[in-house]
Amino acid sequence: MDTIRSAIEEHIEQMEDLVQKLSSELRSGLRPAYENFMGFFHAIDWKEPWLMGLIAFHVLLLLTTIGSRKSTNFQMCLFLLSLAGVYFAENLNSLLGNNWKSFATQNYFDPHGVFLSVLWSGPLLIISIIILVNTLFSLCYMIVRWKKTELRHHATFSRNKQD
Repeated sequence: MDTIRSAIEEHIEQMEDLVQKLSSELRSGLRPAYENFMGFFHAIDWKEPWLMGLIAFHVLLLLTTIGSRKSTNFQMCLFLLSLAGVYFAENLNSLLGNNWKSFATQNYFDPHGVFLSVLWSGPLLIISIIILVNTLFSLCYMIVRWKKTELRHHATFSRNKQD
């Protein structure tokens, strides 16, 4: 009995060590990511008109997506347009990178496209996911309605057949 107890206590101590190591690694691993994000956030002049327009565009697109959740065809058009916006983000990044002096105070458009990915493609992908989830819910609802109608039809048919 004592050997089992000592084995269990040793196992618990090993697990405590593993959990402590994991939590310290997670804390140290997330700190640089947080610092990078905050550096990115503070490097942007959020009062530039084109940035406020971009944010307003994404808010308007999100409100349009939520407002048109019952119209599947319109939502599919929005879905395709938002994915097209993500697809052409690389071309848009190079175009805006070449002409940044005409609308911005600094060049945000690096060759890797990080800025445009975060502020253009990211919100478009989130809106696309919202549309996709809404479409899946609509399809599930439609399948349930169809199955109920089919069951009612079979019940009516079998009742008429018995008469």
